[in-house]
Amino acid sequence: MISKGATEELLTVCEFIAEIGGTRIPLEAGTRSKIIDLYKSLSSDGFRVLAIATKEISNPKKTYEGGDETNMVFQGFVAFFDPPKKTVTETLRYLKEHGVEIKILTGDNELVTKKVASEINLQVEGVLTGPEIELMNDDELALHVKKTNIFARVLPAQKQRIIMCLKSHGHVVGFLGDGINDAPSLRAADVGISVDNAVDVAKETADLILMKKGLNELVSGIIEGRKTFTNTLKYLMMDMSSNFGNMFSMAGASLFIPFLPMLPAQVLLNNVLYDISQFALPFDNVDPEDIKYPRKWNIGMIRRYMLVFGPVSSVFDFVTFYILLNVLQLNASGFQTGWFLESLATETLVVHIIRTRKIPFLQSFPSAILVFSTLATLGVGFIISTTKIGSLMGFTPLSTQAILGIAVIVAIYLATTNVTKILFFKYFGNYLKDSPRD
Repeated sequence: MISKGATEELLTVCEFIAEIGGTRIPLEAGTRSKIIDLYKSLSSDGFRVLAIATKEISNPKKTYEGGDETNMVFQGFVAFFDPPKKTVTETLRYLKEHGVEIKILTGDNELVTKKVASEINLQVEGVLTGPEIELMNDDELALHVKKTNIFARVLPAQKQRIIMCLKSHGHVVGFLGDGINDAPSLRAADVGISVDNAVDVAKETADLILMKKGLNELVSGIIEGRKTFTNTLKYLMMDMSSNFGNMFSMAGASLFIPFLPMLPAQVLLNNVLYDISQFALPFDNVDPEDIKYPRKWNIGMIRRYMLVFGPVSSVFDFVTFYILLNVLQLNASGFQTGWFLESLATETLVVHIIRTRKIPFLQSFPSAILVFSTLATLGVGFIISTTKIGSLMGFTPLSTQAILGIAVIVAIYLATTNVTKILFFKYFGNYLKDSPRD
């Protein structure tokens, strides 16, 4: 019978040691100590070590159990060396710079794991072993997982327990594994990640499968995810604030204007053109600080943003109403055309203000496709509303004076919104700050 396993466990069932020539002699305490020292030396050099023991069977059986492993002869070690890839160090550095904390959960002993950590320049912040975890309750483990980044000699159930402990304290956990024993942890993590050459059960359990060797694709995925999240927030903040402002403006206008501020067909056209212009937003550039750290959904911040910027939009709508009615003295069709152009321009162009906390076009540049989509939308809206095509929807051509007046209002609105944005983040806080490391 041949048995293999961890050195400490296998030595407990060994009573003899083999010598050259097949002779076996009693395994004494001094010899056990030398075996352990050699095992630790190999482990410290980065080798994964399996101990091998044998036993002569006089009466063979069909099946064998753990109880049959007694009075065995220690034969020696099989040492495996699996050096980390050269690109790992750079990848881990990049992850750390972007707020992703690395924790190693492994069945290997702590000596091997610390050696590997040193080779990839991963600073050891704390080491916890499976036997130590077994003695801790969840509260005690929670205190250790925050300051520990190496968990060695852990069982599959202990890996899962560590992940659940991190999740329960507000962390978003991604787990990378490729073995059968990793399946519970892959399922427990927020994002289970495996590789193309993993066992089937690991790939079936994982949420993502890396098709190329190395972690560079994982880093790219994290960055793209943060870009998507940031661009989604841009749209939500812009859309909710503009819709809230338009609703407020429409309701206010109905109190003192004897006709509809904008016809239903004109409202629909405005919304269609505005939404089409935002199709380019997923391809917009993202400021470096927006992807520097993980971000969490903050509905309170979005609501506050809407309540601040919505009324700002309405103020300029009311100014437009006054100028169109009392200064330019336009009729109903002219008023509707003027507000349509002002509303479309402010809604479409304000994305360049809201998309960044910096000064637009000077400190932060939008993507070329976003610039094209906003300008093209304005061009289409202007052509429809000021030519014969627009007469089908109740529009009427405006005078040069009216168009220039609307352009001035839009310019002042954009400048005011930019100042409001600066003050908003100064006094109400920044939803990017204090993001927990994941």
